[in-house]
Amino acid sequence: MSNSAYQSDRNLALDLVRVAEAAALAAYHWMGRGDKNAADGAATEAMRRAFDTMAIDGRVVIGEGEMDEAPMLYIGEKLGAGGPAMDIAVDPLEGTTLTSKGGPNAMTVVAMAERGNFLHAPDIYMEKIAVGPGLPRDVVHLDAPMSENLKNLAQAKKCDVSDLVVITLDRDRHDHIVKACRDAKARIVLLPDGDVAAAIATMLPESGIDMFAGTGGAPEGVLAAAALRCTGGQMLGRLKFEDDAQIARAKSMGIADPHRIYRVEEMAAGNVMFAATGVTTGAMLRGVHRDGMGAVTHSVVTRSKSGTLRYIEAHHDLKMKPWAA
Repeated sequence: MSNSAYQSDRNLALDLVRVAEAAALAAYHWMGRGDKNAADGAATEAMRRAFDTMAIDGRVVIGEGEMDEAPMLYIGEKLGAGGPAMDIAVDPLEGTTLTSKGGPNAMTVVAMAERGNFLHAPDIYMEKIAVGPGLPRDVVHLDAPMSENLKNLAQAKKCDVSDLVVITLDRDRHDHIVKACRDAKARIVLLPDGDVAAAIATMLPESGIDMFAGTGGAPEGVLAAAALRCTGGQMLGRLKFEDDAQIARAKSMGIADPHRIYRVEEMAAGNVMFAATGVTTGAMLRGVHRDGMGAVTHSVVTRSKSGTLRYIEAHHDLKMKPWAA
């Protein structure tokens, strides 16, 4: 890789942070105001405008829905001012309800990869399991009993099962995961919302999370895979279909085997970049807060080429940001 190409790659990663920051500042305007749709709409519009300034030939592959379902950031939408061909995955506001209620862990999430390297996941459920970096390959598996996964993970981390912390969404469909963890004496954290946040917690040392397991959105699975791919984490995902129509939809998107288990590098391949900015404070990122006439954001950014995880604190002059209202 030439020095100029390397520098361009680093610049794109910083631009990606600016996209996440713009969405977070816009969403924060609606924090605690009880209108999750307004918060999501503001984040989406700000993120879309920020992408217009990026020197890429972008295409949305994970977004707000099909063109007839979403006014912007829809699947297939072209983004950017021209440049390298990139595929884009976004969740303009993960935690719309959390934001509207002033709850923790809401964030804006965006990932980018060279054209053709993101799994085109349909908007259905996906079974997922994830662990952080520095562990033996296949230390956990979707089809293994949770007790076995916990035993293997504890052995790899040279600790007791009782030292492990597992995170999952607080849903009835995860009752079997909760029971298995508690029966094995592992601890479990239940999040009200935030599928991507739950998965990427495994790659953040300060989170205290050792494993993520559960069933959530497939698009969110690709976003989480992008983050884990950048840091050397592991993730396995398998699409869950409710009917033949969903299977046919997936096949039209290029998914030949509906029962396939995807590894992290199959969901997010090639040169991948990931960024997230906190909207409300949680275990992983601090939320937006006012600072005089401006605001402060806290973001995380990582690239697969370097594997470096960076935290960025930015101070914004809101008078210069019309999207922040």
